[in-house]
Amino acid sequence: MSELPKLPKVYAAISMPLEGMNRLRKLCQVTVHEGNQDPTRQEFLDGARGMDALIVCPKTMTVDKELLDTAGSQLKVIVTHSVGLDHIDIDLCKERGVKVGHTPDVLTTATAEQGVALLMATARRIQECIRAVKDGVWGTVWDNAMWLAGKEIAGSVIGIVGLGRIGLAIAKRLAAFDVSKILYTGRNLRPESADPIGAEFVTFDQLLEQSDFVVVACSVNDSNKGLFDEAAFKKMKNTAILVNISRGVVVDQDALYNALKSGEIGAAGLDVTTPEPLPTSSPLLTLPNCLVTPHIATCTVTTRNAMCELIVDNILAGLEGRSLKTPAFLY
Repeated sequence: MSELPKLPKVYAAISMPLEGMNRLRKLCQVTVHEGNQDPTRQEFLDGARGMDALIVCPKTMTVDKELLDTAGSQLKVIVTHSVGLDHIDIDLCKERGVKVGHTPDVLTTATAEQGVALLMATARRIQECIRAVKDGVWGTVWDNAMWLAGKEIAGSVIGIVGLGRIGLAIAKRLAAFDVSKILYTGRNLRPESADPIGAEFVTFDQLLEQSDFVVVACSVNDSNKGLFDEAAFKKMKNTAILVNISRGVVVDQDALYNALKSGEIGAAGLDVTTPEPLPTSSPLLTLPNCLVTPHIATCTVTTRNAMCELIVDNILAGLEGRSLKTPAFLY
């Protein structure tokens, strides 16, 4: 009797919706990282060993020489549960013939909505309002007309750092709030995106100086790591609100803490930090004017299902030698 063909082996370092995973399991031998925590580095390396395909996410899963060496030369494809690729050594993957896929487009709506939610929550001081209710302060301060007074979005100047898919989606949503102006900055002019919503290209410094709300939606590169440092915060209005849905490394968190604590800027809403998870001992978590969510911008039922389906499509294409549906690079 001839041997049955061996199913390709896939290691998923994160859990994903069952429907998509069941489709993958019909065609592959799938191992999923167990537990409620991200895998440790050693668990990640052990899980990748001998696999034909890997499913990763950016939080703690760096794909570098050590990982590729451990996985072995049979590795064909890696797909990340993200748009960003800063955790993957793309050049080395190219050199070794390992295809890399990611999940653009399908997460734009959810991420944009999270950005707007953070902006609104910080503007209206929602975190402080909830705490006031729980602590029984409500009803004791009626003589203070400005108690928990927030900041209106209408009439404000919005600054978008990075007018890509997500930055544009946020700008379009905020335009509906009757803002006075939308500014954007980045490496390139984007008239095809900016002109329909009346967004104006300015320098980074001009954006900081003029904006009431600064939304960070840029992709990460060596030139913008630590972009928001002490000098940047000094240029912002002392009532300005910073929202970051990009990557934690774009913001110097020590400088942010000092700016928030001293009143140099008004507030911050962060869905991304360095490191992740953010330690509970982080000074940022002691501030009433800093709202942190656990990197959940893409976490809606619709988006997570769509991301899973796209990941599975890319994994199967890579294993079968076909072009990926959403490749990180052309090969």
